[in-house]
Amino acid sequence: MLNRRNFLTSGLAAGSLGLSPALAHKSGGKYVLPQKYMPREVSLWNRLPPGEIHVYPDQFWMYWTLPNGNAIRYSVGVGRDNLYHSGVYFVGAKKEWPEWTPTAAMIKRSPKYARWANGQPGGISNPLGARALYLFTPKRGDTFLRIHGTNNPRTIGVAVSNGCARLVNDQIVEFYDRVPLGTKVVLNPKANAGPEHS
Repeated sequence: MLNRRNFLTSGLAAGSLGLSPALAHKSGGKYVLPQKYMPREVSLWNRLPPGEIHVYPDQFWMYWTLPNGNAIRYSVGVGRDNLYHSGVYFVGAKKEWPEWTPTAAMIKRSPKYARWANGQPGGISNPLGARALYLFTPKRGDTFLRIHGTNNPRTIGVAVSNGCARLVNDQIVEFYDRVPLGTKVVLNPKANAGPEHS
C-alpha cells in the first residue's frame, strides 16, 4: 500500500523529466499511466512569455513556458461540465501535502463530501495529492481553484474535477519546485487550440 512515507522515498518522487509511469491501486487494480501522458519538452508556434502556466482544457494539456519558445507539456485532468473556469490567475500560495476542505457547492453536488466539511488532512488519499498551487486573482484573492496532485492516474486526460487541474503525484512534485509564487496562470477557454507545433 502506498502511503505518504513510501511515496516520498520511492521512485515516484523523482525530480526530473525522467519520471516513472505512475501507478495507482484504486478503481479497479493497478494502472500504469500511458507514455503519451508523460511530460515532454515541445516547440510552440505561438510564442508565450517564459515562466508562465497555460492550460488548454480541450487537449488536457498544461504548459510551463521556457525562455527559448519551447515549453514543458504536462497532461492533466480538468474541470467537468461547467466547473472549468477560464481566466487569468496567479499562484498565490503553495502547499505540500495540503489539507482539503470542500466548498459548500461541492458538498451540495456530492453530499459524501460533508464528512470533510471541516477539512481532510493532507496525505496520499487526499484529493489534492502531494502538492497544490493555489490560484488567486487580485480582486477575489483565493479562487478555490488549484493545480494539484492525484494518486489516481485514470483521471488524467479526463474532464472530471470540481474545476481544478490535476497531475499525477510524481509530476506535481517535480512541477511544484519549478513554479515560484506570483507565477501567471492562464486557464484558456474551451474550444481553444493549443500553442504547440503540429
